[in-house]
Amino acid sequence: MSTGTNLRGYLLVTLCYWVFTLSDGALRMLVLLHLHEQGETAWALALMLVPYEVAGVITNLLGGFLGARFGLKTPMILGLLLQALACALLSVDSAQLTIAYVMMTQVLSGVAKDLVKTSAKSYVKQLAPEHSSVGLFSLIAWMTGSKNTMKGLGFFLGGALLSTFGFQNTNWGLATALAGMAMLGLWTVKPRPGRPSASLAGLFRHDRSILWLSFARTFLFGSRDAWFAVALPLYLVSHAWSHPAVGGFLAAWVIVYGIVQAATPRIVKPASVPAGTKAVLYCTALLLLPLAATATLVWLEVQPVLALVVGLCAYGVLFAISSSLHSWLIVALNPDERTSERVGFYYAANALGRLLGTLASGWLFYCATSPENGLAACMLASLVAVIFASIGTAFLHRHGTGPDTA
Repeated sequence: MSTGTNLRGYLLVTLCYWVFTLSDGALRMLVLLHLHEQGETAWALALMLVPYEVAGVITNLLGGFLGARFGLKTPMILGLLLQALACALLSVDSAQLTIAYVMMTQVLSGVAKDLVKTSAKSYVKQLAPEHSSVGLFSLIAWMTGSKNTMKGLGFFLGGALLSTFGFQNTNWGLATALAGMAMLGLWTVKPRPGRPSASLAGLFRHDRSILWLSFARTFLFGSRDAWFAVALPLYLVSHAWSHPAVGGFLAAWVIVYGIVQAATPRIVKPASVPAGTKAVLYCTALLLLPLAATATLVWLEVQPVLALVVGLCAYGVLFAISSSLHSWLIVALNPDERTSERVGFYYAANALGRLLGTLASGWLFYCATSPENGLAACMLASLVAVIFASIGTAFLHRHGTGPDTA
C-alpha cells in the first residue's frame, strides 16, 4: 500500500476517532451535570458510570478479538452507531431518566468507546510506514493527544450546550452527528483484513512485558479518575461554579493534557523501547509530588482553587507524558499479527483502572464531611494508585522490555 494511501487512511480513522471522542466528552458532562442538578448524590452518579467502565473491560478484550477475526473497520463503525443509539436513548423526557435507564445507556456508550478506540489504535500500527519504533511513537502520540484534546472540547461543549439547548436537544444533536460520521466512515475507510486464526484463548496469553505494562496502566488511570471522574466536577459545583465554567475548566485541563501527549515524542525523545520504559518510570513516580501537595492544601483550605489549578497542571503534564509513552509501548512491544488482541487486553486493564478510580471518587466524596475533605481523600487514593503504577513500571523496565527494538 502506498504512503499516500496510508496517510489518507490514517487521517480518516483519526477523524472517526475525533468525532466519537468529542461526543464522549460531551456526554460525560451532560450526564454528570444534569443528573446532579436533578438531585443525585456523588455515589449515585458514580454507580451510573460504573456500567460504562465495566463494559469497557469486557469490550476491550472482545474488541481485540473482533478486530483480529473480522478486521478493524467493522468494530469502529459499530462503535459509532452504538454511541449514536446511547445519545438518542438519553433524549427522552427527564422523568424517564431513572438510575437503571441511565446505567443501560452507559453500557452502550462504554461498549462503543472501546470498540472505536481499540480499532483506531490498531489501525495506526498497520498504517505506519516501516513500523519503526520512533516513527510509530509520533503517530500514536498524535492520535492519542489529539483525541484527548477533542475530549476536552467535548467537556466544554457538553456544559455549554446543556445550558443553551438543554439535555434532550443536545443528545439528539450528538446522535445525528455520530450517525452521519458512521455513514461517512462506512464509505471512505478502507477495511483491514482479519486474521482467521484469532482465538478467544489468545486474548489472555501475553508475555511478561504486556502484563507489567497493563498492571501499571490499571493504576495509572485509576489515579486520575479517583479525583477526576466525579469528585472534581462536584467540588467545583459546590463552590457555585456554573455548568459552562465546570465544563470549561475540565476542558482546559484535558486539552492541555492532549497537547502535551501529542508533543511527547519531541519532549522525551526515547531512542529505544527500554529508554521509553525508563522515562515512564520517572514520570509516573514524579506524580506523587503534585498530588501530595495539592491534597494537603485543599484539605487545609489554603487557597484551594489556586492549589488545584497549579497542582493539577503539574500532574497533567507528567500524566500526559506517561500515558503517551504507554500508548506507544503497547504497540511497539508487539508483533504485528497480534496487535489488535494485545491492544484490547491492555485497554481492558485501562478500563479496569478507570472503574476502580470512578468508584473511589464517588464513594470517598460521598462519605466525606465536606467537599474539601472529599476531594483531598480522593487525591490521597490517587497517590496510593500512583505508588502501585510505579511498582509495575519498575518491573517492566527491569524485566519486561526484552531486546532493544529501535
